Amino acid sequence: MQLLQTRKQLAAWRQAVAGPVHFVPTMGALHPGHQQLFRRAAESVMGQRPAVVASVFVNPLQFGPAEDYERYPRDLAADAAMAEEAGVTALFAPGVEEVYPDGVAALTAIHPPQGLQQVLCGRSRPGLFDGVATVVVRLLNLVRPDRLVMGEKDWQQLVILRKVVADLGLPLWVQGCATVREPNGLAWSSRNRYLSPSELEQARALPAALEAAAQACRAGVPRAEILVGDVRASLQAAGLVVDYVELVAAQSLKSIEVVSGVALLAAAVHCGPSRLIDHTVLMSRSPIVAIDGPAGAGKSTVTRAFAQRLGLIYLDTGAMYRALTWWVQQQGVDPSDAGAVAPLLEGLDLQLSSGAGGEQQVTINGHDVTEAIRSPGVTAQVSVVAAHGCVREALTRQQQAMGERGGLVAEGRDIGTAVFPDAELKVFLTATTAERARRRALDLEQRGFAVPPLAELEAQIAERDHLDSSREVAPLLQAQDAVELITDGMAIEAVIQALVELFRDRVPEEAWTNPV
Repeated sequence: MQLLQTRKQLAAWRQAVAGPVHFVPTMGALHPGHQQLFRRAAESVMGQRPAVVASVFVNPLQFGPAEDYERYPRDLAADAAMAEEAGVTALFAPGVEEVYPDGVAALTAIHPPQGLQQVLCGRSRPGLFDGVATVVVRLLNLVRPDRLVMGEKDWQQLVILRKVVADLGLPLWVQGCATVREPNGLAWSSRNRYLSPSELEQARALPAALEAAAQACRAGVPRAEILVGDVRASLQAAGLVVDYVELVAAQSLKSIEVVSGVALLAAAVHCGPSRLIDHTVLMSRSPIVAIDGPAGAGKSTVTRAFAQRLGLIYLDTGAMYRALTWWVQQQGVDPSDAGAVAPLLEGLDLQLSSGAGGEQQVTINGHDVTEAIRSPGVTAQVSVVAAHGCVREALTRQQQAMGERGGLVAEGRDIGTAVFPDAELKVFLTATTAERARRRALDLEQRGFAVPPLAELEAQIAERDHLDSSREVAPLLQAQDAVELITDGMAIEAVIQALVELFRDRVPEEAWTNPV
């Protein structure tokens, strides 16, 4: 590991690095929680192992007049040893004059939105997040990383920095990592070292109270009044001085009265000389991802792999419509006649399952149609069948029943608008017509079907886009809150990684942990 203490040394090191760089900013006083961040930052991404930069800098901008800036623990030798042990490539440990060469008074400061600042910790520590955002942006400009890795323990800080990075258009991803805890349940913090053995025992009441509230929520107690009241009472009974206990929406940090979507039950207390923060993530159900887009955009391929990567159930709604279209054809029914199609929906047995190798299998009324539904004949008619109101109503009802417990990723053409409008993540996955025609030709060739000229395939795709987007029932539309992801020129792994990053921006690791 290289120890860098000046901007010049950092610039020379950065210029010599050819691959990706991941950055973990700290104020030192390192502990196992920091080491876990370093190890996570060192994980390979799409086959590339990054260089990891950690910084140790006690930032004067984020300490109030009566806070512990002067006595904040500083031990660079110990920090360097811990960083090197955890795989850090370079440790940047500058003095104040290196980070703020013209002094704090002459600094261009960053001021995140007040709506994110004047809640939770920002209410009792005014100016804290101005100082955090200013120093982090300064460090990002010096390090120029591809990824900023931070702990979810400081959730408000993580939300604010994601907003700052997005608003400034900085070319990096902000990765949050689940809170690391001491054996007694207390979240690791540099300020834990201020506590005496008896105070450490007293501080255990903080994570214990939050865990009890999480259990109550899972048992059917979602109201903030009860959850907050119980946590506050437990903390006060333990002799802790409560700064706040609040239930907020995880992304907006706005107070909520009932757990809905992804929520945060957060608390801050004073214990002896330390101010401690912690939270638990509460969800009304497991997360849902809705992936929409036009035909031929590659939704099925990447959605299946993305679901497997995150341990989510894969719901291929397009396969359901294709299976029904196959059944309509087998019964000799005119696909355009809604009155003739409707009786076929009665007692319909449509099943999606996973094969031994993880591949999806589709059966309808006892027939395995996994391969048959990908034929050109089914493809040509599926939009006609899907346009019938009775079909959309029946299959949407079945899909919503599958999603009641959440924990799934569904793909189709109206998932984010009609089927799961309250999904935690909505993505509109698309590609140009020419790219989709190329992919369709390759798929037909691999499945042993005749391959029409590309111009003909483009015309077919354009016509299907028109039919799907202009029909009266559940037209193909991008949900207002969906993220558009154009996949031209992107390898499959790159698209999957982009989906993982979008998911992690919205769902904390501690709420939905990656499968081992």
